Amino acid sequence: MAAIAFVLAAPVGAQQGSRNATTFKGDPVAGKLKAEDERCQECHGHDGNANDIEDGIGNIGKFPRLAGQLPSYLMKQIRDFRSGARHNDSMFIMARSLNDRDAADIFAYFASQKVASDKDGDAPLGRRLYVQGDAARGIPACANCHGEAGLGHQDGASSYPRLAGQHRRYVTKQLTEWRAGERKNSLGGAMNTIARQLSDNDIDQLAAYVAGL
Repeated sequence: MAAIAFVLAAPVGAQQGSRNATTFKGDPVAGKLKAEDERCQECHGHDGNANDIEDGIGNIGKFPRLAGQLPSYLMKQIRDFRSGARHNDSMFIMARSLNDRDAADIFAYFASQKVASDKDGDAPLGRRLYVQGDAARGIPACANCHGEAGLGHQDGASSYPRLAGQHRRYVTKQLTEWRAGERKNSLGGAMNTIARQLSDNDIDQLAAYVAGL
């Protein structure tokens, strides 16, 4: 597998005068071994789909799928966990033990893995909100940033994550946390603003729709 290069904005708090962006070349072969050493598979699954994580009480979907995810987005999240901009006790510990170079390799490995999407029934409202939004309620189309197919994209130093195939339970949890202000590490607080306009049913439908993409 070839190395995967990506660009990411400098970390929050970087010294003034530092470069605005850093180029990483992640090695997916090395990343597979590092992911095993760092025990990433214990939560995210051996191939990043988190389908084999089940403890008998419905934990499938608790942890996000990393398979096929943009490395630049994953790098931003690991830096945000490390700095405290995004809160999760377990990921804070993991992020502090992982340098950006090793993280780049691990994320290149997960990015190279095939996503196993969930066909979770029809979600017409979710599709409409995702593709068209709801102008009357100030809800932009999710596709504007994440793409109609939900594959995400990188725009300069900004990275919009892949949503296609993400676990329904995980998407529901994240949108609920954006809405409540428990998570607030999106660019300019955009996700908080959008999520505050979403009802519980909107969130459930959107999560079902993207899980099946």
